[in-house]
Amino acid sequence: MTLTVGAGQPVWADAGLPAAVNPPPPPPAPPPLATVHPALHLVGDSTMADKPLDPPNPERGWGQMFRERVKEPVRIVNHAVNGRSTKNFQDEGRWAHLLAQLAQGDFVLIQFGHNDAKKEDPARYATAHGAYRDNLRLFVRDVRERGATPLLATSLMRREFDATGRLKDTHADYPVVMREVAVEMDVPLLDLHRASAVLLQALGPAQSEPLFLWAKPGEYERYPAGKKDNTHFSEAGARAMAGLAEQTLRLQNHPLCTWLKAAV
Repeated sequence: MTLTVGAGQPVWADAGLPAAVNPPPPPPAPPPLATVHPALHLVGDSTMADKPLDPPNPERGWGQMFRERVKEPVRIVNHAVNGRSTKNFQDEGRWAHLLAQLAQGDFVLIQFGHNDAKKEDPARYATAHGAYRDNLRLFVRDVRERGATPLLATSLMRREFDATGRLKDTHADYPVVMREVAVEMDVPLLDLHRASAVLLQALGPAQSEPLFLWAKPGEYERYPAGKKDNTHFSEAGARAMAGLAEQTLRLQNHPLCTWLKAAV
């Protein structure tokens, strides 16, 4: 069926048409590549990942917003992807893709844990004191063997409060293991788990809501029924979490501080 609009320009509607006539879905985004070195490679899950902006999308990852804080955003290469753990990030070839472009002097910031804990999904599950710990050690060794510098980051807190308004930790031993590997292998640690806990507890249940992916029905085409998500971040939330990462780097006087814009 052909419809015409304007000056007779054809527009194809998919009602009743064979599948071959319909436009194909867009191809997946190509994996990121560093265009300049040294680069800061971000490796992690959906809380860190870049989010699509079209159609309008209220969600952001903190790694996406971290670009605002550096003098040369082109040096930030965000490999983080929704739903990834230390296990499937390797199994899908994403870690090998990162290593293939890693240059001496680069930095690699690694944040996993949210999805490693998903026992119901064998493709992602990695036991905290077993495969998860081993994978983190492997990542650190691989980065150092190529003359780059690893950093580790604990998972950010979810917005879950008990009836008394006290924040609940849902990450079990994964942040503990991340801290232990950082000490064992002498790797700088961004303890975003603790930093975000302090922030969310100070804000409380009501004032912390705008930091997360909440949308009213009809507010966004992407979420016609609305959205109530206490794991993923709004733009304001991702910006706040990126601020925690910056604060931690500054407190440690990490070499990456020279990449940051002047503190406001």
